Amino acid sequence: MKKPISFFVHHQGRGHANRTMALVSEFARDRPVSVLTAGPHLFDGFARDIEIVPLPNMIGAGVPTERLYAEPTPSVMHCVPLGVAEMRRTMRTILDHLDDRGTGLFVVDVSSEIGLLSRVASVPSIQIRMHGDRADIGHVGAYEAAVGMLAPFDERMEQDDYPAKLRAKTFYSGGLCTTADAVPDKAEARARLGLDPTREIVVVLTGGGGSGTPYAPLTVAARAAPDALWLVLGPTHREGHETDFSNCRELGWVRGVTDYLAAADIVIASAGDNTVHEIARVGRPLVVMPEWRYFGEQTRKAEALVRLGAAVSAPAWPGDLAGWQSLLERARALDTQAIASLYDPDAARKAAGWLEGLCDELWTGASEAQAETERDAARTLSVVA
Repeated sequence: MKKPISFFVHHQGRGHANRTMALVSEFARDRPVSVLTAGPHLFDGFARDIEIVPLPNMIGAGVPTERLYAEPTPSVMHCVPLGVAEMRRTMRTILDHLDDRGTGLFVVDVSSEIGLLSRVASVPSIQIRMHGDRADIGHVGAYEAAVGMLAPFDERMEQDDYPAKLRAKTFYSGGLCTTADAVPDKAEARARLGLDPTREIVVVLTGGGGSGTPYAPLTVAARAAPDALWLVLGPTHREGHETDFSNCRELGWVRGVTDYLAAADIVIASAGDNTVHEIARVGRPLVVMPEWRYFGEQTRKAEALVRLGAAVSAPAWPGDLAGWQSLLERARALDTQAIASLYDPDAARKAAGWLEGLCDELWTGASEAQAETERDAARTLSVVA
């Protein structure tokens, strides 16, 4: 029987769960798979037969006393307060599950502390590689403790300051996009959506994570390019003083995001991992405006995109007409092949193959070794007798 592969899946947003489902869908059908998460609902309707292990939600869990709260966090950890019952139950559930199932490989998406826990428990782990300023001892310790890292992006997107010894143990799958909708050409997409076939269209793609996309800068953008139609997908943050313009439409959450991306002449979006690869899959000029994330994750990813000529960016949302006009002109001049080349339709299959192959490699001969250990123990007992 194949060794099980288990996943720890962070429940903030849908990206970690969607990535896990994309990978697991490519596993061999006889590979036992389990997912440990505080967001089991994220896997509702997933067709692959997997075991879901609910974890307590540690986010926002209270520390019982002021004295415990005052204890400093050690530099090797990022967020491990003392006295939190939900944290104890989480760690116990994880350890018991890994032990009970005989997990062969534990894929951590994402948590440095749980990666270290896995190593202490003698279970081989994989860390999902993310962009950002992660040279601190906590991240480096988790990377060194892992048997490998999985980077779900093109190797050209890697940061120059990522250490060579860690890069050597990282598998780059190519740009992994969890969206599978067929991509129409621009004319077909506009016909489906009832959009003008000739007008310039700018699609702004927002999301539910972080602090949200501010709406005020987009009203300035609409004024700066009055002949363009601006379509804003997803939620925005309003401050209360915005003036709406007829060429800027807030559509909220929509079905068929791929159609809107295909209909666009320019896309404006954050540097979220799947967001970037959704746009790369369609191949549209990208204005990337990174949102605040821990460790500067989106900022560093945006820097990589700009360095490769796959996007243009600005230090902050332009607040004037000339700033927007300059940014849009630079976007129009982009060679879309640069961003399109960052998407790999086989990324999930490649990553899944690497994970399964590594798991099998790590445990090849384990049954023979266990049998030999039992024979040695039996011989020792007979000698003592």
